[in-house]
Amino acid sequence: MSTDLEIARATPLQPIARIAARAGIPEEAVLPYGRSKAKVDPALIPDTGRRGALVLVTGITPTPAGEGKTTTTIGLTDALAAAGVNAIAALREPSLGPCFGVKGGATGGGRAQVGPMEDINLHFTGDFHAITSANNLLAAMIDNHIYWGNALGIDTRRVGWRRAVDMNDRALRHITGSLGGVANGFPRDDGFDITVASEVMAVFCLATDLEDLQDRLGRMVVAQTRDGHLITARDLQADGAMAVLLRDALMPNLVQTLEGTPALIHGGPFANIAHGCNSVIATQLALRLADIVVTEAGFGADLGAEKFLDIKCRQAGLSPAACVVVATVRALKMHGGVPKSALGAEDVAAVRRGVVNLARHVENCRGFGLPVVVALNRFSGDTAAEIEAVRAAMAALDTEAVLCTHWGDGAAGAAELAQAVRRLVDGGTARFAPLYDLDLPLAEKIRAIATGIYRAADIALPAAVAKKLLAFEAQGFGHLPVCIAKTQYSFSSDPTEMGAPSGHLLPVRDVRLSAGAGFVVAVCGDVMTMPGLPRSPAAERIGLDAEGRIDGLF
Repeated sequence: MSTDLEIARATPLQPIARIAARAGIPEEAVLPYGRSKAKVDPALIPDTGRRGALVLVTGITPTPAGEGKTTTTIGLTDALAAAGVNAIAALREPSLGPCFGVKGGATGGGRAQVGPMEDINLHFTGDFHAITSANNLLAAMIDNHIYWGNALGIDTRRVGWRRAVDMNDRALRHITGSLGGVANGFPRDDGFDITVASEVMAVFCLATDLEDLQDRLGRMVVAQTRDGHLITARDLQADGAMAVLLRDALMPNLVQTLEGTPALIHGGPFANIAHGCNSVIATQLALRLADIVVTEAGFGADLGAEKFLDIKCRQAGLSPAACVVVATVRALKMHGGVPKSALGAEDVAAVRRGVVNLARHVENCRGFGLPVVVALNRFSGDTAAEIEAVRAAMAALDTEAVLCTHWGDGAAGAAELAQAVRRLVDGGTARFAPLYDLDLPLAEKIRAIATGIYRAADIALPAAVAKKLLAFEAQGFGHLPVCIAKTQYSFSSDPTEMGAPSGHLLPVRDVRLSAGAGFVVAVCGDVMTMPGLPRSPAAERIGLDAEGRIDGLF
């Protein structure tokens, strides 16, 4: 069996101008980055009034067995295109952290990939580098302002802005900067987040145009004075230079699937510690160009889909027409208690135990008013009895479960899924509504997600954290939605609790204001906004072969 990389290298890509023409993008709006990828300027694309249907692809709680959410997004888009539908995929950009940490990218797999996959998974068009630079420019300007007299009266103990790097580096989580004497500034505690967790990334993903981008950048709160007055990036006159660094990056990236279907890849992943969605600009552009847009949200539906629906759709005025929840028999067996080493043996009982995780996600998505179909990615070892156990559980929820083989068969392997999605879209039964009202207090919004989506009994809110939430409300930010940062491996904050745990407490360790992005982050459990590398990082096995080609990346 060929690897993802071998399949990608064996499949020639079409010139990007041809893909742009297929998508209805005029030549003057295309800025090529080589032969097979390009930036697209939405301002140069006439608005015909078309607004396609938006389909969200999400998944069950992830396991080491794999689920294939991005692969399904791509396979479904290809299958819709093969059936004559004008379809575009709207995907998220990969982070370098996972590529060099735990081996893996974000370009799909098998015959359901986007290309050029090596470029996309590495530097691509430089968007993440631009975001990192803008983030760190602001950090430098904060320390520079303090060094040159601190006219704004920033309390150096209350600088909340952290530096960023798109790499897993636990040594940078907590540092002391400006050491070495008077010439280097005033020493203070500092730290790094991975770039995708930066508020600049969230602003980038949620902005609607350059003007909105700079306005959001300017609203970002970076520090406080001794009397509690908030200092913003605009106060430091940093928003203009940051917008300049992000100007070109804000244009969506056009690529293609291996079957030549257009795909817009733009914005950040990591829905465990960020909002984890494709950019608003890319999604809205795709909806102007296509009849059906297939997009994805990170990790399980409890994280990515909830944030997509409660934050992105609410801010951007989007209303999805349908939802696809991705699962595999192998992953459900792991949720049923089977170790990864024993997944090859038939275990219908384990599937029945584990399918409660899938059922919980289906129920949650339907709770937002969306019609749902389950995409069951088939592995060669899946048995008929195991598959029937999943279908029976979904039938009890009046939900169709469709077998998919797009990894090996491309569009043909997702043809039945495409038909099911079209039935949901054409049925027009979606009645999208967010989970909670924005008039609720911030603590109640966190509680609504914890009890309604995670099925927790309540939240554990330390007095100091509750005080910060009240302060945010007093400062005029009580109307914002909340973005939960927690482990992706469980409905609870304990990554070892698989299946569908309920009745637990969700511990809220900290809260952070993201005024520019337009939400409040609740950091729960032991989740880190700067990941670390594993004992044996993938980087140890990556290099160049004798022909100068990348080896070991996938």
